Amino acid sequence: MTTIVIATPHAVLVVRQGPEWTVDAHLGGLKAQAVAVDEFGGRLYVGTSGKGLFRSVDGGRSWQEATFPHDDITAVGVQDNVQKGGGVVYAGTSPSTFWRSPDGGDNWQEMTAMVALPSASEWSFPPQPHTHHVRWIEPDPNVAGKLYVAIEAGALLRAEDGGQTWRDRVPDGPYDTHTAATHHEAAGRVYSAAGDGYYESADGGQSWSRLMDGLQHRYLVGVAVDPGDADTVVVSAARGPSVSYHASGAEAYVYRKSAGGPFELVMDGLPPAEGTVASQFATHVAESGVFYAANNHGLFRSENAGRSWQALPIDWPEGVFRNRVNGVVVFRE
Repeated sequence: MTTIVIATPHAVLVVRQGPEWTVDAHLGGLKAQAVAVDEFGGRLYVGTSGKGLFRSVDGGRSWQEATFPHDDITAVGVQDNVQKGGGVVYAGTSPSTFWRSPDGGDNWQEMTAMVALPSASEWSFPPQPHTHHVRWIEPDPNVAGKLYVAIEAGALLRAEDGGQTWRDRVPDGPYDTHTAATHHEAAGRVYSAAGDGYYESADGGQSWSRLMDGLQHRYLVGVAVDPGDADTVVVSAARGPSVSYHASGAEAYVYRKSAGGPFELVMDGLPPAEGTVASQFATHVAESGVFYAANNHGLFRSENAGRSWQALPIDWPEGVFRNRVNGVVVFRE
């Protein structure tokens, strides 16, 4: 059974595929900012603004507050470990700190070397002066302990040992990454959707190419890669931050590109750009050519590698999509 979990500022939505699509709302009013799944360990993690970390061990049917030394969690990630039946959990906060748990979130260690990097003195988040936060955590699916961590704003960082030591941003790399992606069949390849454009790296983040051909809107928010084709990518884009995240005045688009080609607008089956916040995406390794996109109008699915979309027929609880979507994951039960 396919299950999709969507984090919004108003609730955590757990969508299940059966004879009909169903949805349950959890953690109402806790301002969920990030979600991650440990599929092999059977756990879900949600980071909230002001209320810390929540964990589910039954596929999102129930949730418990987890012990965590910080209240404002802005990013979570899991590096799966099939052999051990569960993965290493990572969490980032506002202001920027980075934490690691090897035991499913029971115990945490702060990886303090991150905030000692040379670029740290330049990190900042203009809407909240004198602050910055961990925006995204992307564990590498091919190399244990390898991580890509985005600071909003100021750097896309790399670690190869679970966060004990770090490599700072590189001069040609993205500055304001919002989401990042990797691919299980493309070792060393990294994809970045950033406020300063779309970037790819073929060497694990040591160097980057800024690929903007076909993008009429150049403020990037979401990115996902076709599980069956590392060259097919979808992104969400807008003119700037003010029209990306807030339903009032929003205007966001979805683009697609495949091997060697430019980005092309792919809005067939999606709501009109005007009034739509920037979509967040999810994929599953077992569903080649399938993308999921969540925005303030609901949940959409593409079965043809992002060329067209269809709204999933779900009776959403009132008010859960009043604004932006902060994250979405998909897993199999």
